[in-house]
Amino acid sequence: EKEIWNRERLSLQTSLKQADAEISKLRAELRSEAFLRELGSDTENAVLRRIYGKYLRAESFRKALIYQKKYLLLLLGGFQECEEATLALIARMGGQPSYTDLEIITHHSKGFTRFRSAVRVSIAISR
Repeated sequence: EKEIWNRERLSLQTSLKQADAEISKLRAELRSEAFLRELGSDTENAVLRRIYGKYLRAESFRKALIYQKKYLLLLLGGFQECEEATLALIARMGGQPSYTDLEIITHHSKGFTRFRSAVRVSIAISR
């Protein structure tokens, strides 16, 4: 009997939870319908236009940021490829300085390299 009573209690609790969820859903629908009735059709269209305009501006801003990010990544990648190509050309020439000597000469501290990269980014942004 105790097991049967527990099963009934669990089933009743689940049905109670479902009923509460349905009640809250219906209340929300009633609130939204009342709000729309108060706004009227003209106001509703104006609100929708304003929200859509905000959406379009946000989307445009997001796309512009994506474009800027891709541009900067390409620009920084171009500097790196250009430097590597120059070093490879000097190494192929076999003249002084050799590739290993050039690596030692142009080896800067990590802070200096970061600063130089930040300057290049700021120049690219300003252009």
